[in-house]
Formats: sequence, C-alpha cells, structure tokens
Amino acid sequence: MNHQELINELTNRTKYSCKEVSELVGATVSAIINELSEENSVTISGFGNFEVRKKLERVLINPTTKQRMLVPPKMVVNFKPYTSLKEKMNSEK
Repeated sequence: MNHQELINELTNRTKYSCKEVSELVGATVSAIINELSEENSVTISGFGNFEVRKKLERVLINPTTKQRMLVPPKMVVNFKPYTSLKEKMNSEK
C-alpha cells in the first residue's frame, strides 16, 4: 500500500474528504518524525513502538579489495510491533 492508497482507504472508511485525510496523515507523520528526531520513542496503541537507537561505530572489510573501513556511529529508527499485531499477522497465513 502506498501513500495514495492509504489516503483513499481512510477516505472510504471515514466521513472526511480526501484533502482532510491527506492533511491528517501528513500531520501524524510529521509529529512522529519530530518526536523521533528528539530521540523520544513513539507508541501507537495496538500497533507498535518506534524508538531511536544508536548504532556504534564498526569496522567493515571490503570483500573485493580487503580494505578495512571505519563506519561512523549513527542513529537508526527501530520498530517493534505489539504482540497482538504479530499474532494477527501470523494467524492470517
């Protein structure tokens, strides 16, 4: 499902217009991004938890040249789904 398909699905399920739904989705995503950029976790009940984690620096070896490279530390977003979501996904297979 892409962005437009999500907007269309939410428009069909609610009484809001396509433009209103698009603005709501944009505001929701923006709020999540703002919280994550401040290194706060975001929990969406019934869905899961987004959190920012720091990946430590590490050494990689290029398999072709055998040259060692230092990869600097960086921040990454991690998502952990709720157990109920995992169970629902596994029961639909």
